[in-house]
Amino acid sequence: MTERSGNASKSAKPESRRRAQPKSAAGRRSPKKPADTTTRPTARRELVENEIFEQAARLFAERGFAGTNLQDIADVMGITRPALYYYVKSKDDLLAKLVAQMTEAPAAEIEALANDDSLDPAARLRKIAHLIAFQRAGHPSRFQLLLRSEADLPPAAAKANRAGQRAALTGLMHVMEEGVLKGQFRPVDTRAAALAVAGMCNWVAWWHHPGGSLHTDEEAAELVADMAVAMVIRPDERIPEVSGPKAALALLRQDLDYLERVLDA
Repeated sequence: MTERSGNASKSAKPESRRRAQPKSAAGRRSPKKPADTTTRPTARRELVENEIFEQAARLFAERGFAGTNLQDIADVMGITRPALYYYVKSKDDLLAKLVAQMTEAPAAEIEALANDDSLDPAARLRKIAHLIAFQRAGHPSRFQLLLRSEADLPPAAAKANRAGQRAALTGLMHVMEEGVLKGQFRPVDTRAAALAVAGMCNWVAWWHHPGGSLHTDEEAAELVADMAVAMVIRPDERIPEVSGPKAALALLRQDLDYLERVLDA
């Protein structure tokens, strides 16, 4: 190899290095691009959180809230306590998350639906019942855990939970009252009817089992929503179960009750 070729080969190496490490317009090396944080493993996180709530619900039922600690939950999960901290920082944090997910979020949606004037009362009632039932169907363990832990909620979470429950009931009652006044619903006791619908929707958390039930989550929610409306809807053609003067009087009393409510409104 000649001296010129040797010098050429030596000068080629720095050039290749320069190509491998591009510089920015300012003459500095381009900074390393940060990892894309917009795509998160939400599906995996959801699975792990579901399992945490499932195991916490079982342990709280067996040992009570005070008798269960995060180490117990980590042990049954088969993970370390530091790994569990990635999802929940404390038992109070776990309960606060439950309130936010199971009470506050749906209460806000219920309030919005209850005041949606683009829908008639029956459509609003159907959507509200579907919303509650679908959530209970998808996360039965979370709802059961929240109910079992109500007495142990930290003050701020307890206050938020009560406020959310009141808002949800108020929304349901508002829809019932509008339905009665517009003649779409029978003249029912609106508070009792609202509580009945809420109870029916909440009970889905006990009889429906995700993945192992006769119904999918959506089918269970649709079933309950249909029954909620059927409880109060005023039929277009009212046919009494029995004929005769007593049946006619019963219909008249119902109409008079409705008239009194409209006049008092």
